[in-house]
Amino acid sequence: MFDTVLIANRGEIALRILRACRVLGLKTVAVHSEADATLRHVRMADQALCIGPAAARESYLDTARLLLAARLTGAQAVHPGYGFLSENAQFAQAVADAGLVFIGPPAEAIRRMGDKISAKRAMAAAGVPCVPGSEGALPQDAQAVAAMARDVRYPLIIKATAGGGGRGMRVVKSESELANAVATTREEAGRAFGCADVYMERFLEHPRHVEIQVLADSHGNAVWLGERDCSMQRRHQKLVEESPAPGIARDLVAKVGELCTRACREIGYVGAGTFEFLYEDGEFFFIEMNTRVQVEHPVTELATGIDIVVEQLRIAQGERLSFRQEDVQPHGHAIECRINAEHPWRFTPSPGKVVKWMPPGGPGVRVESHLYDGYVVPPNYDSLVAKVLVHGRDRPEALARMRTALRELVVEGIDTTTPLHEALMDEPEFVRGGADIHHLERWLAAGTHGSTKQ
Repeated sequence: MFDTVLIANRGEIALRILRACRVLGLKTVAVHSEADATLRHVRMADQALCIGPAAARESYLDTARLLLAARLTGAQAVHPGYGFLSENAQFAQAVADAGLVFIGPPAEAIRRMGDKISAKRAMAAAGVPCVPGSEGALPQDAQAVAAMARDVRYPLIIKATAGGGGRGMRVVKSESELANAVATTREEAGRAFGCADVYMERFLEHPRHVEIQVLADSHGNAVWLGERDCSMQRRHQKLVEESPAPGIARDLVAKVGELCTRACREIGYVGAGTFEFLYEDGEFFFIEMNTRVQVEHPVTELATGIDIVVEQLRIAQGERLSFRQEDVQPHGHAIECRINAEHPWRFTPSPGKVVKWMPPGGPGVRVESHLYDGYVVPPNYDSLVAKVLVHGRDRPEALARMRTALRELVVEGIDTTTPLHEALMDEPEFVRGGADIHHLERWLAAGTHGSTKQ
C-alpha cells in the first residue's frame, strides 16, 4: 500500500495522473525540469521538486535523480506516465529495488514485451495471430537472410528488435534492395536503441492499425476494454484515434480480445497495456505491445466509462480488478484528435508563448491539456499540447461534435495542427471510415486538403 505517488512525467499526462490520484485520496509529488516550473500539475501537487535542467537526459530520464526525489519527498510509488522511462525495464527494476512501487508491469514483463522478437514468440505461444516473419534476429550471413526473405515473401519490412516510434524500419520490395536495407537498419538501430539486432516481417500493403486495451491485476484477472482504430498516421505517428474501429466484425474483435487477456495471464502481465495489431482483409496480426498507459487511453475511457488511470493505481495497490469482462459494455463512438504545436501542413515545430487558450466544451466533449494563457511551450520535449475528444451515440454524431469542438478551440501565439484536423473531419474517405495507415500521407501528398499555407 502507498499514499504518496511521484509523477515521473510532465505535461498533460502528469496532470491526468494527478487528477486520478486525487480521486483515490492519494498525495502527489511533481518532479519537473527547470523549463517546467510553471506547469499546472506542478502548482497543483502536494509537493514539487526540480530535478534538473530542461534537457530530458538530465532530468526526466535520470533514474538517480528521480529516486532521490522520491526519497526526499517520502513518495512510496512512481507513476511513469507514457514516454520517457515508462517502458524502461531497468528503471522499473530500480524503482522496485529501492523499495518503491512501480505503477506498471513488472520489469521482466516490460523487458520481454519490449523486445519485439521475444514479444512475438510469447504472443504466438498464447495463440495471438502474428505477422509472418523471421523467428528471431537476422543472422549475419547474407545468403541465409536472402533465403529467409524468400520464405517470408516480398514486400517485407526490416525492423529493429528494440525499435519504436517509427524508427528502425525499412520496407524492402525486392531482393536487390535487401542487403542494403538490413545494413542500414542495423546501423540506425545501434545508434538509436543501443542494439543492432533486426528482424523481418511480411509487409502488409494496405493495413489498418487497430489496438486492444487491457487491464490485468496481480491476482490473475485480466480484461480487454474494446479496440481503438489508430490508422490516421504520419510517419508512424498517430494523429487521430477512435473507438470502435469502423466496419470490423464485433465477434472477431472479441475473439482477439480474449486472446490478449489470455496472453496477459500467461506472461504474468500486471497493469494497463495495449496490444497493437495490423488489420487487413479480415485478419488481425500482432505487431507489438505497449507496456504502459497510452496517449489515446481517454478514447477507451469515453467508450467504456472506465477510468484506466484510477484502475492502474488500484492494481498497483494490490487490489483486484473492480469489474469483470461481462461488465465491460462499450457504447457509442469516441474520437480523439492530437493537437501538436506544429505547423498544420509543414509539421515544423512551433514552440513559444500561448497568448490565448480557450478549450471547447459542450455535451460529449473532453479536453486533456496542460496549456494556459501565457504558458511558454518549450522546444525540448514532444510537441503534443492538447487532446480533444468527443463521444456520440454513433460515429456521425461523434464526427459532428468533433467538427464543432475543433472550430471552437482557440490557441493563439503558436501554430497547431488544428486546421489539419478540421480538414480531415470532412475528408470523404475518413468520413466513410476504415481508411488504411497510409491514407493520411496520401491525402497530404495529393494537396487536396485545401490549405493555401503550404
